[in-house]
Amino acid sequence: MKLIDCHCHLQDPRIYHQAPQLIRTALDCGVLCFVVNGTAEKDWALVKQMGEQYRSCIVPCFGLHPWYVAERTPNWFDSLRGYFDSTPYAAVGEIGLDKGSHGKKISFTDQIQVFRQQLELAKQLERPVSIHCVRAFGDLLEIMQSVGPFPQGAILHSYMGSAEMVPSLAKLGAYFSFSGFLFSMKQLKAKKMLKMVPAERILLETDSPDGLPESNMGSSQQDPGDVSSSMKENHRQPGEAPTPIVGDSLNQNRASDDVPTSPTETSNHPANISKVLEYVAHLLDMSEEEVAEISYNNAVRLFSYPGSEIS
Repeated sequence: MKLIDCHCHLQDPRIYHQAPQLIRTALDCGVLCFVVNGTAEKDWALVKQMGEQYRSCIVPCFGLHPWYVAERTPNWFDSLRGYFDSTPYAAVGEIGLDKGSHGKKISFTDQIQVFRQQLELAKQLERPVSIHCVRAFGDLLEIMQSVGPFPQGAILHSYMGSAEMVPSLAKLGAYFSFSGFLFSMKQLKAKKMLKMVPAERILLETDSPDGLPESNMGSSQQDPGDVSSSMKENHRQPGEAPTPIVGDSLNQNRASDDVPTSPTETSNHPANISKVLEYVAHLLDMSEEEVAEISYNNAVRLFSYPGSEIS
């Protein structure tokens, strides 16, 4: 089976020094491509570097995540546009809206302004855009309706919204990407939602290093609308990493006494997309082979724009 991890963060300080090993492991497991999403000005350069060094299997994405809106510089948007000018094969993301436990600390007016600017940029660039949304789906739909539709695709990453919102979002060009966070929803609710998603709009992702699939999450009573925020409370700020990897070091095995050679028990990694596949197939009453083929073909169609090497 062939798979594409449609949303991950291999540049994240928790796992980026393990990137060569994690990529090799995932490739051996049939994961042929990794869509690596930037989140703030501080990590765009590293995402660009990884995209250049792994051109055949990494799709770099640049975007300002709602959690980091307050930290943006006065020239953030010009800088963002510059990354797309110098990386014409990049997509847009991660952007979005957040009214969860973390997002409510950030001005929602500012979040909307930054989100709208980036949505409009994605349309101008004719690129797919990866969207984070927590407790703000009404606002999201309203903004997408005013800016859209999105023929190049708007990926609702780690989707945990309601089944009822799926048709309206799909009509605008939305794709629905599922990660290990799906395990935190009550199974009946998750099943109902998944069955509302058109087959041609289903994607799979890991959201590595977050979103670790855990079977015991299915019984969690946590509010699904806030799970992605609460599970990421310990997420380190972009740029809070050891000296960035440069040159050919991403292509070398960095194993040493003081650098872990495998992810921690709480860190997710792209090879775990197989667990997401298994669970989604179970909820849809389909075989893993069927869901893998559907999600892979959808991802190839979505990311096969001019300049991309995905095929």
